Amino acid sequence: LNPTFGSIQKLFSRRVSLIAFCEDRVVGITANKNALYNADGNPQLVASNAVLGDANPFVGDYGISQNPESFARDSYRAYFTDRQRGAVLRLSMDGITPISEAGMSGWFKDEFKKPIYNLIGSFDNYKSDYNLTIDTGNTSWPDSKTITYSEDIKGWVSFKSFIQESGVSMSGDYYTFKSGKCYRHNEGDRNTFY
Repeated sequence: LNPTFGSIQKLFSRRVSLIAFCEDRVVGITANKNALYNADGNPQLVASNAVLGDANPFVGDYGISQNPESFARDSYRAYFTDRQRGAVLRLSMDGITPISEAGMSGWFKDEFKKPIYNLIGSFDNYKSDYNLTIDTGNTSWPDSKTITYSEDIKGWVSFKSFIQESGVSMSGDYYTFKSGKCYRHNEGDRNTFY
């Protein structure tokens, strides 16, 4: 890939393409398709799906900076942050959308300038929410915070009272991890975590 895009921080496979999240750009690469090539210059052609095709950057000067842990996916949508540009983004069928501009662009630009240890993203399939934890590395809350983007509302709906180390949706349930332990959400007492 073009070296001006920065290093590849994350690779993500979508049906017939591979998405490379570089520091400064997001690039779609054709993959898993048969390609004809001539291995030694002879007129014989061989078909193979073991090669990568064209690499085309998505529209928009966004990348994933050095925070691949902010990546989360839900079917055809992927969410991630670009700390360098102070943006939270969604990659969907229509390209890259800066979802931080849904009423929170200034807030994210200010937050991403502060010292941050991790930007941890996860998707809650149960509620169709992208949860982004801004972890300052300081164990006291509210220095670290979790904020939620809702696909139903198309906006930022809530600050959450949990600070995840990681999160995953599985079989319709949403789980987060803290101190190496797994916690299931959306059951029992509300607003009680860890």
